[in-house]
Amino acid sequence: MVEFRLRQLPGECRPLLDKFYRAHRSHMRVPGDARCWVVSHTDIVAGLCLTRVDEGYWLTGLFVAPDQRNKGLAKRLVTEAVAACDGPVWLFCESRLIGFYEQLGFEKGAVLPSALADRLQRYNRNKALIALWHDNKRTVCALPF
Repeated sequence: MVEFRLRQLPGECRPLLDKFYRAHRSHMRVPGDARCWVVSHTDIVAGLCLTRVDEGYWLTGLFVAPDQRNKGLAKRLVTEAVAACDGPVWLFCESRLIGFYEQLGFEKGAVLPSALADRLQRYNRNKALIALWHDNKRTVCALPF
């Protein structure tokens, strides 16, 4: 059985997550001030970014390598990264992904910081996205690998 390692990337290693996104032809990029979390074996197989916004964080860039999907990596990655935050976490997603995020404790009805509300309004001009939030006070069970 393959053993995966989940960790927050040190700042100097953040370009590795950008390289992972590019290798999979993803449009995602690492924001300059983001905390980056990854799952790796020998190479990165999944990643996400958390950027400080007001009193919380904005989760972006969740991506799992296609050949590593359906192994619970995204659930474990989101659960661990959110648990390490010291405030609420917001994200935008397509409606087909709401159920996935609800399993992890995210809810609709997010009151967004103004910077995120403006961004969501701009994004929704081209693609319908839903804002979700996690209050980060409830305990969500971590999923073992």
